[in-house]
Amino acid sequence: MARDVIDSTPIASRDELVAWIEKGNKPQSQFKIGTEHEKFPFRAGSHQPVPYEGPSGIRALLEGMQAMLGWEPIMEGENIIGMLDVTGGGAISLEPGGQFELSGAPLHSIHQTCTEIHAHLAQVREIGGPLGIRFLGLGMSPVWTREQTPRMPKRRYEIMTNYMPKVGVMGLDMMYRTSTVQVNLDFSSEADMVKKLRVSLALQPIATAIFANSPFMHGKPNGFLSMRSEVWRHTDLDRTGMLPFAFEDGMGFERYVDWALDVPLYFVKRGDTYHDVAGGSFRDLLTGKLPQLPGEYATISDWANHLGTLFPEVRLKRYLEMRGADAGPTSKLAGLSAYWVGLLYDTDALEAAWDLVKDWNEAERQALRDSVSRQSLKTPFRNETVRDIALRTLAIARKGLKARNIEDWEGRTEDHFLDGLDEIVESGVTSAEAMLARFQGEWGGRIDPIFDEKAY
Repeated sequence: MARDVIDSTPIASRDELVAWIEKGNKPQSQFKIGTEHEKFPFRAGSHQPVPYEGPSGIRALLEGMQAMLGWEPIMEGENIIGMLDVTGGGAISLEPGGQFELSGAPLHSIHQTCTEIHAHLAQVREIGGPLGIRFLGLGMSPVWTREQTPRMPKRRYEIMTNYMPKVGVMGLDMMYRTSTVQVNLDFSSEADMVKKLRVSLALQPIATAIFANSPFMHGKPNGFLSMRSEVWRHTDLDRTGMLPFAFEDGMGFERYVDWALDVPLYFVKRGDTYHDVAGGSFRDLLTGKLPQLPGEYATISDWANHLGTLFPEVRLKRYLEMRGADAGPTSKLAGLSAYWVGLLYDTDALEAAWDLVKDWNEAERQALRDSVSRQSLKTPFRNETVRDIALRTLAIARKGLKARNIEDWEGRTEDHFLDGLDEIVESGVTSAEAMLARFQGEWGGRIDPIFDEKAY
C-alpha cells in the first residue's frame, strides 16, 4: 500500500493531473530502481500472528527499528505506523494485517538493491529476535483465517475494509493475507512509458508464474500455485486488472488519467483526518461538488493518494510499478528487480520484449492472467507454454543486464541475479510446487515446517 503524500497545493483541472504524472519523465542516465517487499511477522514457537499492541507486538518492533535506524517516525495519532528515511528515500510501513514492508530507496543498481535487502532483513531479525518475532516470505498467509489475522490501527485501512466487501469477494484476503515483492522503474517520455507499460502488462503473468509462491491456505493446499494472484482476480474490478485500454491507439498519460478519474475514491485526507468518501468521484472533488465533502477541492495530495489506491497489474504514478509477483526468499527479491530492469532499461532488450508480445491480443493476455495462478509455468499459450515464454524473457533480460555492464566488487554484472530464476524455469518447478512436494512428502501433511523453512 502506498504511503500518504502531503502536498496541499490546489489542483483544479484534468490537465494539471496529467502534468503531475508527466513530471516523472527523466533522462535514462537518471533511471533508478526501487524495490518493495512485504513479509508476515509471526511468533517464534507458536507460529501465531503478531498483534499491534503489547510488549512484543508490532508497535514494539517498529519502535525498535526506529531507534536502530534513526529514521523519522510516521505517526497516526499516538500510534507509530511506519518510518521514513528522509535522506535516502526509503521507508518502512505496515500493511493491513501487519505485513511488514520495506519500500526501498531509489538505487542505481541491482547490486545496491541486494545490499539493501540483506541489510533490512538483518535489521528486522536483530530487533525481532528478542521480541520472539520472525518473518515469513510467502505470497499468502498459509494458516491464519481472516478472523485470526490482526488489524493495524490505520484509518485508511478501516475505510478500505468497510468498502471491499461491496466490490469483490476476496478484497479482505488481499488486504490482510497477501504479501508481494515489486519493483518501481522510471521512464524517459510518454512514448517510453507506453512501451514499457505495454510490455510489462503483457508479461506480468509470466512473472506471476515464475514467482508463484502461495499454494497454502488454512494449513492445507488451496488448489493454486499463486493464491495471491488469484485473490487479486476477485478484488474490486474497478481498480485492478490488465488495463486493456493501454494497448489502444492514443494511449498516453491522458488516457491513464481518464481511467483513474473513473475509479471511485476511498478517502480524502485533511490534516490528520481521513474522511470516508468511498465510492465518490474524483471529478466531483475537482469541482468542489463531492457530496460527502461539499465545497472541498482537490489537492496534489488527493491525486497522489488516489493513484496509490489503484491496483492494476502494472501501476502508473511518476514511475511504473510491477505488481504481479508473490513475496519469496531473499534471493528472489533481488531477482524480480533484475528481471524487469533487464527487460525494460536497455533499449535493445525493451525492443526485443516488445517484439515478443506485440501481436498478443486482449483475450490472450487476459487468458494468461486468468490461468497462471493455478497452472503457472505449465499454462498453455498458442502452441507452447508459459515456461517457453519465460525462458525467452529471461534470455532477453540477461542480455539487457549485461549491456548495462554495472559490476560489483567481484566483477560480476547484474545478470547473475537471474540465476535463481533460470533454475526455476529450466526445471519447470516453481517454489510453490516444490513446497507442495515437501508437504506431501517430508512434511507429512503438516504445515508447521513452513515457518522454519520459509522464514527469513
